[in-house]
Amino acid sequence: MVCCSKLQTVASTDDYDTNTSPGTSETSYLDPLSKNRYDFKAFLWRNSFVLLTVAAVVIGFGLGFGLRFANMTDREIGFFTFPGELLMEMLQMLLLPLIVSSLITGISSIDMKACQKMGLHALCFYGVTTFMAVGTGIFVVSLIQPGKARNLISVSPVGQVKAMHTVDSFLDLMRNMFPPNLVIACFRTYKTVYSQSGVGNQTNDTVPMPGTAEGMNVLGLAVFCIAFGLILSHMENEAKPLKDFFSCLNKANMHLIWIVIWCSPAGIIFIIGGAILKLQDTTIMGQQLAMYFLTVVTGFAIHSLITLPLIYFTVTRKNPFTFMAGLSEILSTAFGTSSSITTLPITFRCLEENLRMNESVTRLVLPVASTLTMDGTALYEAVASIFIAQVYNMDLSVGQVIIISITTTVAAKGAAGLPQSGMVSLTLALASVGLPLEGVSHIIVVDWILDRLRTAVNVLGDCIAVGIVQHLSRHDLKSPAPGS
Repeated sequence: MVCCSKLQTVASTDDYDTNTSPGTSETSYLDPLSKNRYDFKAFLWRNSFVLLTVAAVVIGFGLGFGLRFANMTDREIGFFTFPGELLMEMLQMLLLPLIVSSLITGISSIDMKACQKMGLHALCFYGVTTFMAVGTGIFVVSLIQPGKARNLISVSPVGQVKAMHTVDSFLDLMRNMFPPNLVIACFRTYKTVYSQSGVGNQTNDTVPMPGTAEGMNVLGLAVFCIAFGLILSHMENEAKPLKDFFSCLNKANMHLIWIVIWCSPAGIIFIIGGAILKLQDTTIMGQQLAMYFLTVVTGFAIHSLITLPLIYFTVTRKNPFTFMAGLSEILSTAFGTSSSITTLPITFRCLEENLRMNESVTRLVLPVASTLTMDGTALYEAVASIFIAQVYNMDLSVGQVIIISITTTVAAKGAAGLPQSGMVSLTLALASVGLPLEGVSHIIVVDWILDRLRTAVNVLGDCIAVGIVQHLSRHDLKSPAPGS
């Protein structure tokens, strides 16, 4: 079988070493005069993309704050941000073939037994880490209480919406998993809407009605691709033409995305600079907003530096920070593009080449993780929901906090890995407990930077998932598949 030769040639997690690269001999590694180790030019070349991305972020901040003194009009700001808009449109254009080809290629290339085990391990990881992220967010926002600070934002609790039932949130998730039309799923998702009932005298009752929301139904597409890949894997040699087609499509798409990704530092400059220029008034960042920002960042730090490393160490008994040291290029790209899905090509390359992750594991786990492992988004939504309730002086009951926990977990699982998708799914959490949707306007000022941070947390969770799943599946990956 094709998958057997592939699995046998790839080293396991136990063999990876972040201090060496594939093809580097032990002699050259130990030689203190080795150019591979000490050549500064080689170092710059190996880390050129990271350096360019970091430089783009710094330049973007500098241009943004510098041009604020020029009092640019909205039209001029639109011209300034145009290169960044082109970059994001090019990346989004390639998302659909990337998701389809990588998922089908990855799952169809492994045997059913290994896929079942890896899938079970991955799903358990997704559920545990997301619930822990939500718990961390609720803990830090309840402890710091950023919305209870001296009232610098004058609000009134008007325009509240009818609380969305938790059961409807789960039903929407299930409906999105099985879209009736795959073409529509490429640009629309299912979302329950409520209308006033005029039956009898109870005109205040609301009736759930089918509706849609703009955005790619990544969850539904992922479910279809997984099922399709499993069928191709079961068909073995009969499916070889289709396997070759999707494998070639995946490689071609990766090359195309890689070209766009290398152009991304130029676009990042204008994306970040434009976000700063669009801020209406920087003095709005008063005590409440500053405390909110600090609360979210504290939650991200706890989850990224304590929770995820602790889970990794508990399962693998290896130093998690050694593993995380090889993810700098991935995390910097996630921060710059603010999209976990568009970071996938670099995530694939770094994990497979730098950390020697098994290709079969990365092709199975990463595309699904980019949709399901939204730890940063779940944590952010929990903090934002309770913060908005504090701003409006609304005391949430224990039951409402539990509803927020469940809803944010569900919303994060269905959130697309695209820029600002967390802000869209946040409205679901607000609606679940009847919080006013216009409360989102109080956090939009700092969301552009938090969006990048939570994307980095999401991608970090994806990478940790790959390391853990490969460790748990290492024996299956080493052994040949039946019938080979």
